[in-house]
Amino acid sequence: MPTNPFQPFKIDVSAIPLPEKFTFPFYYQPHKLSAIASEALQQYLKTQSDFEHNFGLQKNQNGLVIGKMFGVLVCQDKTGQLGYLWAFSGKLAETNHHKYFVPPVFDMLEHNSFYKKEENILNAITLNLEVLEQSETLKNATKNVQKVQIDAEKDIQRHKETIKTQKAIRDAIRSAAQNTVTFDAYKSLQKGLSEESKKESILFKKMTIYWNYQKGNAAAELQKIRSEIQVLKELRKQKSAALQQQLFDKYSFLNLFGIQKSIGEIFKNNPPAGAGECAAPKLLQYAFTHQLKPIAMAEFWWGQSPNSEIRKHKHFYPACKSKCEPILMDHMLDGLEVDDNPFLENPSEVMQLDIVYEDDILLLINKPPEFLSVPGKIITDSVLERLKQMYPDATGPLLVHRLDMSTSGLLLVAKNKETYVHLQKQFMKRTIKKRYVALLDGIVKQKEGIINLPLRVDLEDRPRQLVCYEYGKPAQTKWEVIAIKNKQTRVYFYPITGRTHQLRVHASHELGLKIPILGDDLYGKKANRLHLHAERLTFIHPTTREEITISVDAAF
Repeated sequence: MPTNPFQPFKIDVSAIPLPEKFTFPFYYQPHKLSAIASEALQQYLKTQSDFEHNFGLQKNQNGLVIGKMFGVLVCQDKTGQLGYLWAFSGKLAETNHHKYFVPPVFDMLEHNSFYKKEENILNAITLNLEVLEQSETLKNATKNVQKVQIDAEKDIQRHKETIKTQKAIRDAIRSAAQNTVTFDAYKSLQKGLSEESKKESILFKKMTIYWNYQKGNAAAELQKIRSEIQVLKELRKQKSAALQQQLFDKYSFLNLFGIQKSIGEIFKNNPPAGAGECAAPKLLQYAFTHQLKPIAMAEFWWGQSPNSEIRKHKHFYPACKSKCEPILMDHMLDGLEVDDNPFLENPSEVMQLDIVYEDDILLLINKPPEFLSVPGKIITDSVLERLKQMYPDATGPLLVHRLDMSTSGLLLVAKNKETYVHLQKQFMKRTIKKRYVALLDGIVKQKEGIINLPLRVDLEDRPRQLVCYEYGKPAQTKWEVIAIKNKQTRVYFYPITGRTHQLRVHASHELGLKIPILGDDLYGKKANRLHLHAERLTFIHPTTREEITISVDAAF
């Protein structure tokens, strides 16, 4: 196995100009050098026999299907020679080390590492816990507590009934004796009956003490076992926390200046699972460790898509935000000149709102693509802010619904609260009819259908959405093909629900149409724009009660 994963380009790339700045990892078009390095890696993956891993690309292959993110980093060595590094996210074929690939920042799978040793101890504690929690001793002690409690209640209740019965008998004897015996005999009888009552009372107290003792003994036996379990749980918790802190220290990342920063520092001791194991941090760590100058990078998916998210074979994707953004942007890329962050730019700054219908109480606008419907975290310029300036006297919330930033088309606007409420009710009752037109980046063989895939946000990579049958919200889309031309399909979408990215996910997902919308930079491939347009809207006018249909043709 070679000790140096740095590979010079196998073809002459001297005519290709180097990028002026390093790749912005969270939104990019791969540089030509990155594309060449990726093609080399993909060719290797296609033909290699160094490891066995089921990517889901071949029939009758054994093992769980696991697609994988791979990354390439174009860099220069000390002599100025241009080459590239390869990396994979997580582990590959159950190991962290493979020929031609950079090593992990820290190898948790190493046999003699402190992690494995502590993991074995934790596993042993967990096994002991499982044995105790499933033991017959615990079950019997638990049953005994319940049995003693039931027996005590029954016995005490039985004695209470006996006391009650005996009291009634004594009362009857007193009543009968009052008129049939002498005073001295009655007095003697009364004393005897009173003694019987005292004996019963003393016996009841002794019985209560006895059962309290029995219940205490049973509870103590159970608590002894539970305490042992709790001690083991606390020990496991302490050892797990100590191991986690050791891991935080071991996952230490370099930057261009040679400064190290642990994952604990970066995430304030609360990193998400798997942070530091993605391709991008691995690549940069190796480059900085071995004095290689980073030039450009790219990441792509290899294999079958997971059932929940959308990953297309060989498509390029940005680095994940939850795990990689703090590591890269807050530390590892410090000192590198990086491409501008497009999320800080306002593409709608020079755009104007096109009003296609207006009356006294409402209006419809044709929103341009790449224009926010409402203010974002960074950019506040939006349709809503523009409308507030245009209609300062409006009393309603104005926007009745929204469109994704990248989607163009019709937005319904209310000028007063009453109109807003009326139109909102129509949306909630789903009586408003919407039609979108989209251009899909491939050929759809069916003519029409309904897609039903529940959606939720990807918590680790917002704003991407996941298909999730457990926690997702219902999402249904009716669709029909309009035309097929130049290996692209024009379709109508009729969304029954209105979830975030619903049409984009339903188009691209393997359980949907399997073909992304042209220009979808989240679920497909980047183009000049997202070819999705809210073309037609039908609603009941709040004042006239007439059905109104407004249409605006797509600009693609």
